[in-house]
Amino acid sequence: MKHFGPELFKLTDRKNRMFALGPTHEEVVTDLARSELKSYRQLPQCLYQILTKFRDEIRPRFGVMRAREFVMKDAYSFHTSEESLDETYRRMAEAYRRILDRCGLENAMVEADAGKIGGDVNHEFVVFADEGESEIFRCACGYTADSERAESLGRDLEAREPVRPAPERVHTPGRKSVEDVSAFLGVHASQLVKTLLYKSNGKAVAALIPGDRTLNETKLAKILGDPFIEPLCEEEILRLTGGEVGFSGPVGLPAGTTIIADRLLDGQEGMIVGANETDAHLRGVKMGRDFSVSESEPISRAEAGDLCPRCSGGALRSQRGVELGHIFKLNKKYSESMNATYLDQSGSEKHFMMGCYGFGISRAVAAAIEQHNDDRGIIWPKSITPFQVLIVPLNLSDSHIVETAESIYAEFVSEGISALFDDRDLRPGYKFKDAELLGIPVRVTLGERNLKQGKIELFYRIEDRTELIERSELTRIVKEYYS
Repeated sequence: MKHFGPELFKLTDRKNRMFALGPTHEEVVTDLARSELKSYRQLPQCLYQILTKFRDEIRPRFGVMRAREFVMKDAYSFHTSEESLDETYRRMAEAYRRILDRCGLENAMVEADAGKIGGDVNHEFVVFADEGESEIFRCACGYTADSERAESLGRDLEAREPVRPAPERVHTPGRKSVEDVSAFLGVHASQLVKTLLYKSNGKAVAALIPGDRTLNETKLAKILGDPFIEPLCEEEILRLTGGEVGFSGPVGLPAGTTIIADRLLDGQEGMIVGANETDAHLRGVKMGRDFSVSESEPISRAEAGDLCPRCSGGALRSQRGVELGHIFKLNKKYSESMNATYLDQSGSEKHFMMGCYGFGISRAVAAAIEQHNDDRGIIWPKSITPFQVLIVPLNLSDSHIVETAESIYAEFVSEGISALFDDRDLRPGYKFKDAELLGIPVRVTLGERNLKQGKIELFYRIEDRTELIERSELTRIVKEYYS
């Protein structure tokens, strides 16, 4: 419960007993495997389920994109070796890519952060959409990672702060932000170093990043081995450093403070940092001479235009997307902690190697809409449209139109074509507008003038085109369109 954090959906019954709604099921399925899988002869095994899950999201939003209750397919695999796990992991990744391709969704498999589930090797399956929550960084060399995992080699510095024989104290009255300090001193923001103060396991931690960068708290938490790091409040900062918020720096921090510097600072010559004194900063500071760091790690967020960490020469570009799938190599994280074992060929007990694989079914609907739409409404891909055809009779007082519409509907049903019949007695303009909003790929329009000539109008929402066809050709043409 503590490990999953506040997203765990908790409730109490009338007897004041606490319960939790399932956010994920690694422990439950591991317990099942521990009970049922006894021998190497039963492995590998992959157990799956499709069910409703619950997470107490801080900000539920975007309909079913980020909901407290959602439908998910997940699977858990159990193996005797890393090689067996690798094979299932590869096959599951290929299956997820095929699913998204068949759904007509532009997607990518990206390196990702494991979050609360765990597993150093894990990948997300992201559907690109301008309104998506996830930010993805990509390089022409093939490197692709989400913002929580992405690393970079940074960019060439626009200006450098020179090293001085000793740190020079400068008066910076009321200048707390990087923007204010750099403007006051007439320097570029990259010459400053932000000192961000946190507490982890009861100890103070100072995270140092370039002034023009943003801290990646996920990476910092992973380095510290503490998923529940918290920033210090104003009173705690004043007590620790002697200065107000905005004037913290690494020089002269109390003994016992862990200092973690972003790897991009390794190439810095001099630095401008807070003086740990209200209204003061230090110029010309040198890392290693004026202060020592506990670790140098990549803790700042990658940015568009940064050099790629894989090929070193390409520039990263940013795209937004919606995470639909996530796969993990759990290895022995759960089997060891829960002592889930099997007997190998020699009769010895061994812990399972494990993988887990999740796919957001309900979120796929929102992702498809986000990626496929225009200013008139949804444009459903043919493979996942809720209906294949929308039948729109224009005049319900005309018996010939109504009879033809009903015969077409019956014909579609008998041929296995899913159809929606708009039998509302509304003006044609309202019906057309709603039809485009719904986004069903094929609209069959029945009007008096065309029917007198034995013609039917077909409108194709994806291609945005209209054609007149013979009534007798309707079913054949629709079938060919979906073949």
